[in-house]
Amino acid sequence: METEQSSSNSSSCSSPITDTILNIDSPKYDVFLSFRGEDTRKNFMGHLRVSLFAKGIKSFIDDDQIERGRYISTQLLQAIEDSKCSIVIFSPNYASSTWCLDELVKIIDCMKTRGQIVIPIFYNIDPSDIRKQTGRFGESFAVHEQNLKDEMERINGWRTALKEVTALAGLDIQNYRYP
Repeated sequence: METEQSSSNSSSCSSPITDTILNIDSPKYDVFLSFRGEDTRKNFMGHLRVSLFAKGIKSFIDDDQIERGRYISTQLLQAIEDSKCSIVIFSPNYASSTWCLDELVKIIDCMKTRGQIVIPIFYNIDPSDIRKQTGRFGESFAVHEQNLKDEMERINGWRTALKEVTALAGLDIQNYRYP
């Protein structure tokens, strides 16, 4: 499990995300980051992690050392529960990951039951493709329905979570460019 510790340095970087998270008191993590690694780990996520760390924001991010299985691990479920805020970075391949979708269901549950703040970021994906499950998201769901025919309740839970999260105010970052 990879975590970032609080830092006493403060950066001149300021954004609505970091400013919101700085005002949160959390027992373990300030923020849980949900993302599809192949789309964002080495670009957008890298920059976001640096910005969060510079602001002293404790974040949880999974890494490749967490034991992988068919269902989301209890480590990740606990990290979501132990976070005051979740940032969900939607990218073209997010819905192809059952892990990401299971995380999202847990995040929405924590939003409803624990008052967790959820900030969706739409990275190189049209939010309406997520809401309507068209485009890449529609393609991913077609594959899930084929491969997980006996798990339609789980798939329907993913669909509901996607609709709920796209109803939240978020950041639409199309064609993001780094400074």
